[in-house]
Amino acid sequence: MAQYELLLPKMGESVAEATVIKWVKQPGDSIELDDTILEIATDKVDSEVPSPVAGKLVKQLFAADEIAQVGDVIAIIETEGETTSTVEKPAAVTPVVEEKIETIPGIAQLPTENTTLVNDFSVSERFYSPLVKSIAAQENIAIAELDAIKGSGADGRLNKDDLLDYIAKKNSGALKTTTVILTPPAPPVSETVENKTASSTQAPITNKTSTTSVNGADEIIEMDRMRKLIADHMVMSKTTSPHVTSFVEADVTNMVLWRNKVKNSFEKRENEKITFTPIFVEAVAKAIKDFPMINVSVNGTQIIKKGNINIGMAAALPSGNLIVPVIRNADQLNLVGLTKAVNDLAGRARNSKLKPDETQGGTFTLTNVGSFGNVMGTPIINQPQVAILAVGAIKKKPAVLETEHGDVIAIRHMMFLSLSYDHRVVDGSLGGMFVRRVADYLEGWDLNREI
Repeated sequence: MAQYELLLPKMGESVAEATVIKWVKQPGDSIELDDTILEIATDKVDSEVPSPVAGKLVKQLFAADEIAQVGDVIAIIETEGETTSTVEKPAAVTPVVEEKIETIPGIAQLPTENTTLVNDFSVSERFYSPLVKSIAAQENIAIAELDAIKGSGADGRLNKDDLLDYIAKKNSGALKTTTVILTPPAPPVSETVENKTASSTQAPITNKTSTTSVNGADEIIEMDRMRKLIADHMVMSKTTSPHVTSFVEADVTNMVLWRNKVKNSFEKRENEKITFTPIFVEAVAKAIKDFPMINVSVNGTQIIKKGNINIGMAAALPSGNLIVPVIRNADQLNLVGLTKAVNDLAGRARNSKLKPDETQGGTFTLTNVGSFGNVMGTPIINQPQVAILAVGAIKKKPAVLETEHGDVIAIRHMMFLSLSYDHRVVDGSLGGMFVRRVADYLEGWDLNREI
């Protein structure tokens, strides 16, 4: 018998580590090829690690909530054979497209995102992941302060959530707190009831499970891991970018009539349903090629002009959380290819089957607030991008049409588009022209287009 060393696989260009969520297979369990061994989580997405071999699980090298680095041996699998083997270690990723960096004129050069950590972690006996080290450096938390923070991971290990909770409490001045377990109210028995009530209203609630509050009506729900990440990302975006939103109303009657005409034959031919989303993605990709400075990010005082057009589409999950899978090189796909990509990513997002690298590398984001019946929205930029487009619900409305015989009022399919953009690098003229160009592509849809 041979022993197979299962390594934590590479999960995208910027992913260096993952947290073990749950072991699906236990020591002694038989394993078939491609069976899921364990579930892991990165900053972007939850994922499953399949087995590349058949055999029996002998040993788990990381416990639940522990953090493993890419390339670490995470499990030992006993297989048929005579020699020990391992999965090939992930190769270093080399960039495919060079990104053009331009300096913002008139602004002094500031430190970039690649700032070296000032803390010397070799003086600490405690283990810290690269992500925790990075957050500590950004928040100017010294080693001594970091060592004093209680961790919830295995053997007291400090994870990202522990550090973010500490920073939030530190900024709010609520570090010195006591844990309060809330229970339904009991009838007053003595004078101590008054003291208990006072303490329960003054002390912050730090319990990690859903409970009922003192008055018996309110429910306290602890954020799950993904919701905490979303909350942190949204707050960071609002504090990073000065948000401005421009609106355009578009007459998309031709687009709606065309889709109604082709959707049945398209589904029979391609075995795919065509929605409005791939049409929106196509229009956005075309507009980005017309206005490439909307497809940038900011690094200190540098503008990074992206070489690829990778469009993220915000997707709501059954849990109520949000995830943004990315359609890479969207400008190189035709409408059939975009439809297949949209349906595939949306379906796997709803079933938690996305790969970690499928939520990374986006250069622009599209969100469809119309799917909830909303006519418009002011979305928050998905950092480090500089713009996000929201498309509203398509509504039948009376509209004025100019004809050769004069103006007439007709029933048309109308929708609002709203573009939120980073006013540090995108001015009102660029933002306004871009969203207008997207609307122009939708309004000018060819009713006789072949697909």
